[in-house]
Amino acid sequence: ALCLSIKCNKSRDITVSLCFIIRHGAGDRVKRKHVSIHYKNAISRGRHKQLVPPLKKKKAQKHYLKRVTLFVALYDYEARTEDDLSFRKGERFQIINSTEGDWWDARSLTTGGSGYIPSNYVAPVDSIQAEDWYFGKLGRKDAERQLLSTGNPRGTYLIRESETTKGAFSLSIRDWDDVKGDHVKHYKIRKLDSGGYYITTRAQFDTLQQLVQHYSESADGLCFNLTGVCVNYIPDTMGLSHDAWEISRDTLELEVKLGTGCFADVFYGTWNGTTKVAVKTLKPGTMSPESFLEEAQIMKKLRHDKLVQLYAVVSEEPIYIVTEYMGKGSLLDFLKDGEGRGLKLPNLVDMAAQVAAGMAYIERMNYIHRDLRSANILVGDNLVCKIADFGLARLIEDNEYTARQGAKFPIKWTAPEAALYGKFTIKSDVWSFGILLTELVTKGRVPYPGMNNREVLEQVERGYRMPCPQDCPISLHELMLQCWKKDAEERPTFEYLQAFLEDYFTATEPQYQPGDNL
Repeated sequence: ALCLSIKCNKSRDITVSLCFIIRHGAGDRVKRKHVSIHYKNAISRGRHKQLVPPLKKKKAQKHYLKRVTLFVALYDYEARTEDDLSFRKGERFQIINSTEGDWWDARSLTTGGSGYIPSNYVAPVDSIQAEDWYFGKLGRKDAERQLLSTGNPRGTYLIRESETTKGAFSLSIRDWDDVKGDHVKHYKIRKLDSGGYYITTRAQFDTLQQLVQHYSESADGLCFNLTGVCVNYIPDTMGLSHDAWEISRDTLELEVKLGTGCFADVFYGTWNGTTKVAVKTLKPGTMSPESFLEEAQIMKKLRHDKLVQLYAVVSEEPIYIVTEYMGKGSLLDFLKDGEGRGLKLPNLVDMAAQVAAGMAYIERMNYIHRDLRSANILVGDNLVCKIADFGLARLIEDNEYTARQGAKFPIKWTAPEAALYGKFTIKSDVWSFGILLTELVTKGRVPYPGMNNREVLEQVERGYRMPCPQDCPISLHELMLQCWKKDAEERPTFEYLQAFLEDYFTATEPQYQPGDNL
């Protein structure tokens, strides 16, 4: 057994006392061994120093470092606050404190500097996580999206965790042929009981690094030899910085107004003079600051690569909501007036699949969006789509909105049980997703053209459903109709919708040929 006690005096000295209790033989005899370690002035300026014994000799320091897992930077990072540490890809770190989750207190062995670093920007030295070709928990569809983006020639590859086999990996390679054109092939990398790896049993390797080296030199049965690592996106940090959640309004500079709505304006801006952000400024009286702050605590825990990340809040009125910035704006504007006007069906279905993936996560987390429509989906580079404004609709205190009447309430996107009786569930979100599908294939047309809100409510209650849009495949319209089932429980799950849309052109429409519009 082990007993531990930690004491701190007024001089900021810390004493760590350890007591080892060892039982001898089959009897009740025990042996106790006491060890005490003293740390002088261990706490300084509100930040914890590294709790290691003072090692004066270089030999002792080297011995200590050997016992510590060192980390290496996967990307460059520029400090955003005085407490942060700037670093370059390849720098090595000793982690001082990793108990705070998303931001670690670290010391660079390259520069000697210390400060907070984003934990998702580093990996243990000599681990596969530190390899450029390792993409971790990347799904099959996202692997295809990244490999098929511009800048990746034939033979570009990545390795990721297998979605179907625990402990195995998948090798994804960009290929080309006369029939399919550019496409991606996936190979299962299996693990031997002895610890090695193989794709085919006739070629086995001790490490993944050796496997990559082998197939870089020769295709040896694969579709193509490995020519280069897939271009990777620098990930967002989890939050703006260490301990930056409720922030001061003074730290935000609002630079360009991006849009205006009934309840808020949206700006492109900068936080702390260092970081690009989007800022939603709520009009006074829109919602209770107390209710918002409570909901925001839940919202910030929802983390998925298809959800816009909530960075920080200004909790006094006017409330500011600070999120990651998506350069292409809302999906609605993108489809109507932007680059989206020329998109064909494969791109549109892929965007729908991304939204379904984000909503499937919200479904798994037992959360509800309540206002799912193209205006609340944001678009980034490479047609990346992310869901915004999840959960906010519940907090709006406007009388006209809460009565679910008038121009401010999105009747045309809302399931009848939610519009008439206020019964919002994940299944009412599924209804809204069906409406969003019509927005995609019509490039942002308002649903139920020629009908006002009252007419829509009446007609939908009588069983009316929008007909198949022009050039839209029947199979996609049938999916919309499933989303609009009167009985909410008969509507599909978002998990099903994601799978259906991700496999749409292999399982449902393999003979698709592009037309004038889609």
